[in-house]
Formats: sequence, structure tokens, C-alpha cells
Amino acid sequence: MVNMLVYLIGTLLLVAGLAYGASRAGVNQAWIVAGALVIIGLGLMGGIVKTRQKDPAS
Repeated sequence: MVNMLVYLIGTLLLVAGLAYGASRAGVNQAWIVAGALVIIGLGLMGGIVKTRQKDPAS
């Protein structure tokens, strides 16, 4: 569970940095929100794939 938390924190920091940069560059807020949602979704999926427990072999 700790690894998943690290993935989430990293994803949120990435989103915050990119959103700040995009807002400073004059990108429309709707595009910033859409991009942030996509990045958060990809971060969640990546974190789940990397941290899920493998099923024991039968």
C-alpha cells in the first residue's frame, strides 16, 4: 500500500507542475483540467498495475 501512495503523490506532483506551467503559458483552463484528469487516470492505472499482489500459483 505504501508503494501505491508513492505513485499517487508522484502523479499529483506531476499534475501540479504541468498545470502550473500550462497556466503560465496561457493554456485554456478547460484543457488544463482535461489533461490533469487524463494524467491522474494514467497514474492510477500505472500504480495499480505496479503494486497489485500476484495470485499464487495453484
